[in-house]
Formats: sequence, structure tokens, C-alpha cells
Amino acid sequence: MRPLLTVVLSLLLIGARGQHATVQFDVSFPASVHAEPITGRLFIVITRDSTREPRLTAGSFTESMPLFAMDVSALAPGQSAVIGDTSIGYPTVSLRDIPAGDYTVQAILNVYTQFHRSDGHLIWAHMDQWEGQQFNRSPGNLVSEPKRVHLDADAGYTVSLELTRALPPVAVPADTKWVKHIKIQSALLSTFWGHPMYLGATVLLPKGYDEHSAVHYPVLYEQGHFGLGAPLGFTTDSQPGQSMMRALLKSYNLQPGWELYRQWNSDDFPRIIAVTFQHPTPYFDDSYAVNSANNGPYGDAIMTELIPYIESHYRIIRRPYARVLSGGSTGGWESIALQIYHPDFFGGTWTLYPDPVDFRHYGSIDVYADSNAFSVGGPGGQIFSPVSEWYHPPRYVMRGNDGQPLLSIRDFSHLEDVLGSHGRSGEQLEAWESVYGPVGADGYPAPLWDKRTGHIDHAVADYMRDHGFDLRAYLAAHWSTVGPQLVDKIHVDVGDMDNFYLNLAVMDLQGFLDSTSHPRAHATFRYGRPEKGHGWQHTSTADLVREMATFIQRHAPADQHAAAWRYR
Repeated sequence: MRPLLTVVLSLLLIGARGQHATVQFDVSFPASVHAEPITGRLFIVITRDSTREPRLTAGSFTESMPLFAMDVSALAPGQSAVIGDTSIGYPTVSLRDIPAGDYTVQAILNVYTQFHRSDGHLIWAHMDQWEGQQFNRSPGNLVSEPKRVHLDADAGYTVSLELTRALPPVAVPADTKWVKHIKIQSALLSTFWGHPMYLGATVLLPKGYDEHSAVHYPVLYEQGHFGLGAPLGFTTDSQPGQSMMRALLKSYNLQPGWELYRQWNSDDFPRIIAVTFQHPTPYFDDSYAVNSANNGPYGDAIMTELIPYIESHYRIIRRPYARVLSGGSTGGWESIALQIYHPDFFGGTWTLYPDPVDFRHYGSIDVYADSNAFSVGGPGGQIFSPVSEWYHPPRYVMRGNDGQPLLSIRDFSHLEDVLGSHGRSGEQLEAWESVYGPVGADGYPAPLWDKRTGHIDHAVADYMRDHGFDLRAYLAAHWSTVGPQLVDKIHVDVGDMDNFYLNLAVMDLQGFLDSTSHPRAHATFRYGRPEKGHGWQHTSTADLVREMATFIQRHAPADQHAAAWRYR
């Protein structure tokens, strides 16, 4: 028994040593890189891949390497911040859970700006540097050089990292014959945030724009995440791409940008102007083009500052029939929201796989009836319900095209909790909260659910509905006034197996619009089947533009003649 007792005691001692051994990263920066103290979010990225900077995969919910984070407040040059075994991490919860081995590590410091908002709140958040709220790429953020280290939690370690460089400014693409870039300061947003705030746009011109100097054109306002590329993915670069990617594009009726260029430049293509907006906020890469309590008057700024600027600098037909909207996902929600909120300004929307348009299907959650975002509550009347007193199936935010669950809402919430405190993750769930929800007592967006427990705050959900962000509920409450101006203007495409469950809310919206009378909506809904996921659209981009042009021509007033802009 004595040898056995010795082994057992040795194992216990090793385990105790492993639990008490120091595991930490000490991170600092020199005054030569940043002379002033910094308030922000500090990250450590850990990866086995030594071929690229670890920061480049940080934060992705599908590809992220182990990521650990903490807030820093007025961290001075030369002072160390310590990320240790109590720091929050994703997908690995604790540094002690990292298996012993050799890794490449890198530190990132996301720099925050102090905003004295006009609503009386003082907050710290990341001021976008025209990169679209990408903390691992944002100009001015500090990073260390990648460092190869051996980590062993049982033995303990202290790794020192110095943030030795600031990330460089974004290079805005140069204007070309086809593509022009705009950036203006918004008076409305600058007043709200107490800081200079900017709006932008990228304009794609039709063939013959310079030569036909007397012609005015219809305009497509295309919505989407922040980007400085041309609208519709347009490019004059002819690159064949990988065969797998080409097959995927074909299955979703999408086109490589250079193929769109060939049609855009052809003799029989309709001549329109296409425009994308840039409107990042301190919370996300996009404001959703509406006024909100947390983001401020982005809707008013776009409608009264940005669009008038564009339409005064380019020859656009400034009449509702000639303004159409489109966009997918985030841009899908924006395109239909702009059409619904401004039915007398826009002539129609071609909305693609939009973010939730009915919050009874906020992905896979009913935010009004469900009590927890992470798991299914009591037996809900389903024929084959596995829910019991002891078992509550997890909810998912992402699935494969075959329906296989891929990412739980619990895990996605965990990631956002790591990426930022107080709603500053810069990711999707908290982006929605910043747009749709109220301001919390601390001045930051009030969470719809607790990111660690999943408990839903129904007061926040009711606020979202009562302030018009649940688009189906808004239409149901206001159909008698907005309905007459929306007849035949709503067209929605979505895959039957949207990877983020967005088809469910679209079906709810269709159910309402199909039931309307006085007037009938005459809305169009198209579903990709079978197994079409996020990104599916009914027809190619070029054919979608042709469809819009035909619609514009058909709805033009008698005094408007399309022949002027249908030249060869």
C-alpha cells in the first residue's frame, strides 16, 4: 500500500500545484507608440498557426483561436495590464484549459474614445476609423509582434508582451471612371455624439454617364455591411477564382463582380446609378439606417444629409418611382425598413434574406414569449417536444444548409461577452440591441438577455416592438396609413434553410402581408429550395437590376420617359 499511497499523494500535489501556479500575460506599451493613457479592451490571441498573425482570426465565431480579454482604464505607457486565469475567454473559458504545448501569441489593444453625448450620457467606445468596427484591423489600435512561446498551466508561466506598433490608416480606393467615393461630416450625428462623425457612400456610374451629360438616371440604394468596394460587387478585374467558389456563386444565383461588369458595360443593359452607404457607429459597422436611442439620428442623417448630398452631386432622378432599394442580411433589414418608414420617398425594395423582421422569430427565439435565449422552455405544444422538467434543448443561432445545428446562442453570447463589455462587442447580437433597444442606466445599450445566463428582459423586448423595430408589428399597427403607399413595393428573397433562421420571420411577414386588405399589399416572396442558406437570391445580380429597371419603367409617371436612360 505504501507505493500506491506515494503515487496518489504525488498526483494530488501535482494537481494542487497546477491550480496555484501562475498563468498570465503581462502587456504594456511604450510612450513612443502612444504617449497618452489608453482606455479600451485588451486581448490575447493564442494559436498553433505560426504562418500568419494571430490577430487576423481573432473574434470570428467560426474560426476564432482562443481569445482572452479584459477592460483597461487609463492604462499609462510603461504600465502593465495582466490577463490571467480569471480573465474571460472564448472558446476556451480559462487560460488553464489551454493544453500544454508551443503556441504563437499576440496582444491587441482596442482603443476607446470618450463620448459626451447630447442625451447626457458619457461613454467609452471604439471610434470607427473607416474600417467597419474591426478591432483586429482598426487604425490606431495597438498590437504586439507575434511571439512563439511554450505554455503549460501545470508548470505555470508569465509571458511579457509589448504593444510596439499602431495599425496603419485605411487606404480608401482611388476613384475611377466607374466608381466614386464620398465622405462627409454629419452635423446631426456630431451633435449627438459630441464628436466629429462621418457618413460615406460609394457610387457606381452607368456606361456613358460622362458622354450623356443631359441624362438623369434612376438610382439603386444598396444596403449592407461596411465596405469601401463598389456597389453590387462590381469590379473591372477579370479573375476566374476558384472552381468551388464559382460553383457556390452559381448555386446562389450570384455573380463574380467582373462578370457583372461585362453586363453593366454591354449595349442592352439598363443605365442606372448604384450607391452603397457607409455609416459605422461606435457599436457596429452599420447603423441599420434608422434613428435609435443608442446610436442617435442615423436615419435622419442619411435621409436629410447623405442622400441629398449624393443626389445634388450626381444626375439622379429625384422622384420616388426612380429610387429603389436592395440589400442582403443586415442590408436586407435596412432596405425593407427604409421602404416601410419612408414609403413616399422610395419606389420599391428588393430585400434579400433580411435580419429578423418579426421578433417572434428573432432567429430561433420569440423574445416576447420565451423566458430564456439559451434553451427551450416548457413543453410548447409541439407534437414531438423533448422538453421536460429536467431537459431543455439548447437554442441555436446558426445551422448548416442541411439543418445541422452549428453554433448555439449560448456560445455566440459567450463570444460577444469576451469581445466587449457593456454592449461593445461590435458583433451581431449587441448590434441589434444598440439599434432596437433602450439606453441602459449606465448609458450603454440595455441587453435583451443576460449574456451569461440567457435570461430575457421582456421590458427591452417590448421597447423594441413599441418603437417600431419589429417591422411586421409596425406594419400591423400602421397598415391603414402606410399600406396605400406600399402596394406592390415589397419583394423579398430568402433561402428555405437560411443559416441564421431568418426565413422564419420572413414567413411571418408574408403571412401578415398576404392577409392585408384595404389595400392588398401585393408583396412578392420567393424562397430558395431545397437547402438554400444565407445568401440565396432568386436571380443573378445583373438580372435583379434588370428586374428593377423594368419595374421603374412600368411605374414611371406619364411625363417620364425611360428612353433617355435606356440608351445603348
